[in-house]
Amino acid sequence: MYDALADGRIDASRLRMALAGLTLPRGSGRQLSVALDVTAWPRPDAECSPGRLHCHRPCRCDGMRQTIPGWPYHVAAAPGGGRTSWTGVLDVVRPGLHDDATEATATQIRDLLAGLREAGQWCEGDPEVLFVPDSGYGIVRLAWLLREEPVRLLGRIRSDRVMHHSADRRKGPAKGRGPRHGEVFRLADPATHTAPAQESATVHDRFGTVVARCWRRLHPKLERRGQWTAHEGELPIVEGTLIHLAVEYLPGSRDPRPMWLWHSAPDADAHDVNRLWRIFLRRVDIEHTFRFLKQTLGLTRPRLRHPAQANRWVWLILAAYTQLRLARPLAADLRRPWEKPLPPDTLTPGRIRRGYHRIRRILGTPAKPPKVSRPGPGRPPGRSSPAPRHPVGKQRKRITPQPDSQGATSKLKLKAVWCHRSYSFGLGWPLAGCRRRMRHPALPLRSRHDYDVDLRRGLPAQAVNTGPGVPCPSGRLRTADQPISTALELARTQEA
Repeated sequence: MYDALADGRIDASRLRMALAGLTLPRGSGRQLSVALDVTAWPRPDAECSPGRLHCHRPCRCDGMRQTIPGWPYHVAAAPGGGRTSWTGVLDVVRPGLHDDATEATATQIRDLLAGLREAGQWCEGDPEVLFVPDSGYGIVRLAWLLREEPVRLLGRIRSDRVMHHSADRRKGPAKGRGPRHGEVFRLADPATHTAPAQESATVHDRFGTVVARCWRRLHPKLERRGQWTAHEGELPIVEGTLIHLAVEYLPGSRDPRPMWLWHSAPDADAHDVNRLWRIFLRRVDIEHTFRFLKQTLGLTRPRLRHPAQANRWVWLILAAYTQLRLARPLAADLRRPWEKPLPPDTLTPGRIRRGYHRIRRILGTPAKPPKVSRPGPGRPPGRSSPAPRHPVGKQRKRITPQPDSQGATSKLKLKAVWCHRSYSFGLGWPLAGCRRRMRHPALPLRSRHDYDVDLRRGLPAQAVNTGPGVPCPSGRLRTADQPISTALELARTQEA
């Protein structure tokens, strides 16, 4: 098996088309909904495996560590209808080390939408495809990247976010640019909540009374940081519908917290709001699919080194899961003595897998019977060089220089060098008794000899450790307004 994963080949594009051409569950008006989530292949001890990232996986031992090194996989699946945990897996993508998660998801959605069009699942005039991502996705940024595609987004947001209404006209007789943002809408402050546009109350068999309220055309006030750091031009205004969902009780909690949802459609009527929160609850089916793939089918069981081998194994597992989903009408209910009988159309994936060996005897297999083989020769004799080590990749933070009032780029604020007993005229040389040396993290560590050479050459830019609060030969502390060149002139005078 390991040789096949190392030297084999899987046509992923043809497999995507085969998955997209199967019968997919649809909602009212034949709208197709797709759930998006990330599952991790943990590889914490595989130092020789390239392409590892920090994957979100809370540790159950102490609850403090929230990430683990491994290979993340973005999975797209169509949730099933009714009381079942089956999902129609459509696509899986493993992001690279330098890929932006939001942009990679947008590319995955565009490719998946093109595959659905080619397979005849979506045509012009059909309802827009509804994508339901997890709370870890930047749904506002994702909605902006997919603004020209026939898709809608529905996701959960934090309960401490701040939204704004649409801006009104400029008040007063003075002319000028009108305001961009309207009244503040704080999710955690009920005093700022205006009258909802729609409100509905329904009774659910598991959650009791469910009250859903929505507010139209709300948008967040974006700032040029995080995902919007590299955005060119003025930051956009992305409006949507805000949905507040409150339930009477939960199966494991009698005092549940309310949940906030954000829909990319700015105008949603009462029927859509009542249907959207039910679709969002169906998104949890993909979590059951992940558990079945890992615990039963062995998604993360092989110990593979290269990510290309892991990609082939993931596609094989998804093909096996799809084969079980197609065999539901043919499988018998082989239940345990303590399990309750189920109707044929509601059999779980585990029960279908138990009865699949009977179906396989009838259908047969295109593979040839295995041949008798001998053990391999093993590692060739002689000394071999150790495999290269690959560190865990991290996404670098984008640093955007902020212009000052004159339009020039602001200079970095250099930290001072604090010494306990003696100083070196502001040049940052730690002498005897130096307790702590502070410098800017982006600047290299230099020796005293390097600073002597730089002073003789007349390079003021190398005096990187000269900062405010460092004593000068005159006995005074250099202030923040005093330039670095002043300290250098004093140092040259003392050296002469």
